[in-house]
Amino acid sequence: MKKAWTLLLAGMLMLTACSSNSSNQEGSSNAGGSDTGAAAKEISIWAWDPSFNIAALEIAKAAYADDNPDAKINVIEYAQNDVIQKMNTGLNSGTTKGLPNIVLIEDYRAQSFLQAYPDMFVDLSTHINAGDFAEYKIGPTSHDGKQYGVPFDSGVTGLYVRTDYLEQAGYTLEDLQDITWNEYIEIGKAVKEKTGKNMISLDPNDLGILRMMAQSAGSWVLKEDGTTPNLADNAALKEAFEVYKAMMENNIVRMHSDWSQFVAGFNSGEVASVPTGNWITPSIKAEASQAGKWAIAPLPVLANQPDSVHASNLGGSSWYVLNVPGSETAADFLAKTFGSDVEMYQKLLTDIGALGTLKEAAAGTAYEKSDEFFSGQNIVADFAKWTEQIPNVNYGMHTYAIEDILIVEMQNYLNGKDLDKALADAQAQAEAQLK
Repeated sequence: MKKAWTLLLAGMLMLTACSSNSSNQEGSSNAGGSDTGAAAKEISIWAWDPSFNIAALEIAKAAYADDNPDAKINVIEYAQNDVIQKMNTGLNSGTTKGLPNIVLIEDYRAQSFLQAYPDMFVDLSTHINAGDFAEYKIGPTSHDGKQYGVPFDSGVTGLYVRTDYLEQAGYTLEDLQDITWNEYIEIGKAVKEKTGKNMISLDPNDLGILRMMAQSAGSWVLKEDGTTPNLADNAALKEAFEVYKAMMENNIVRMHSDWSQFVAGFNSGEVASVPTGNWITPSIKAEASQAGKWAIAPLPVLANQPDSVHASNLGGSSWYVLNVPGSETAADFLAKTFGSDVEMYQKLLTDIGALGTLKEAAAGTAYEKSDEFFSGQNIVADFAKWTEQIPNVNYGMHTYAIEDILIVEMQNYLNGKDLDKALADAQAQAEAQLK
């Protein structure tokens, strides 16, 4: 009797082990996106920002439901930092339990996930056509010849400017159509003299403006491999440092330390221009009393960089499918919504101001509308045109880590340190830190 019970128990343990192994394989293999799970029609999505990304998902859900009424899509809101932490924790654990089917990842951070965990993301090369999207979005969303991300919003930049302040200083919007950053500083000096207003607001702990300048010249803080620091001999970065210091020395900068102070600067009328991503538009329009006083010009170029163009990027995110049960439904959802639905993109733009990077969408009616706040300027058409001109660079794995180093060296440079020495020291520190 005892022997029979032992054999029965051993058999039960073997069945349990086989069942566990089968379940684990279902959740962690199938890099091509094939589903074997029973819950294929129910998927979950992680994203942040209820007024933008979450709102976009709700529009996409409604569009997808027209032809896929049985699909259940659960949208889960987390702060961006929480998404990053939960993703790292889950992926490092070696199990897919608790991970979503789709996750939104900022473009600057995408390669750190794709290169570290390539088997955990579904290759979407057969679900979308990468060529349908703005070229600059393909660098951060692909790896090793495979397209893992569905590009979403554009962080295309522009130079938001107070036309009334310009006019008081003797300039018009036309004078800003093809200028360098050096010319921008000269205009800023005239504006300061005539109006008492600073030309720009900067946060010393955020060098996003250097990222804009560098990318406009087709350069980045990492080399094309996405891992090697590119600081000491980076001509575009060096000139960006020089421009930044010139702004400071010519006293055209208002300093701020957080987002609320940044927005307050231009909403209060204390700042004459805002060179940044198009996502700032709602914040500028929030001060209704300034309607008709703003316009948007192309971004200035770096004077000594022949490849510098009047277009760049700041921010932006894309969608990724994780290799867990339900991946086929997840890939299908993205392919039929953010990957191709031109009409949906018109609604995204009209309802929440989301400027996508699907090229065909730019031909839609929503992109033809003028904006009375900007004196009838068709800012969306301008941004769409500039999006096509943004140089494609590899953001790599360490953009923010290197920026932390550059923030310190920028202050050293402003305090008198030789620029070549500052960048050489930054290069050495980055190489040591990122080994």
